[in-house]
Amino acid sequence: MKERGYIEKLWREEKYNVLYHSQQDYNYIRELLKQSPTLNEVQLAINEALQTTPSNGSIMNAYDHMWGYFKHKANEMEKNKSAQLKTDFKQDKVQSKELLIFIKYLADKYEISYLQKSTLLNFQ
Repeated sequence: MKERGYIEKLWREEKYNVLYHSQQDYNYIRELLKQSPTLNEVQLAINEALQTTPSNGSIMNAYDHMWGYFKHKANEMEKNKSAQLKTDFKQDKVQSKELLIFIKYLADKYEISYLQKSTLLNFQ
């Protein structure tokens, strides 16, 4: 695989993790990718982004982006659960991990390999 292939694979795996931490860093890396960065440059930008403490806004933004894969596939119970989790998270009744567990469940149920390969959802 050529270096660009490795860069694209890395970004596919890390993009939602970066978005979870910082929309600003996500946008920066997207612009960087339009140039001809090296794999090392992209990896460094990702590593720096992951040092940013996620805000509730960045967490919800990443959740909403990932939920987009399911909004037309999810059944009513799943749609209701998603809405309730969002409300509960905004009211500090659940932690962000609960949102990610639900998205991981849906990614596995609906076999969304793009999300299944995301480092953001690779937890035990």
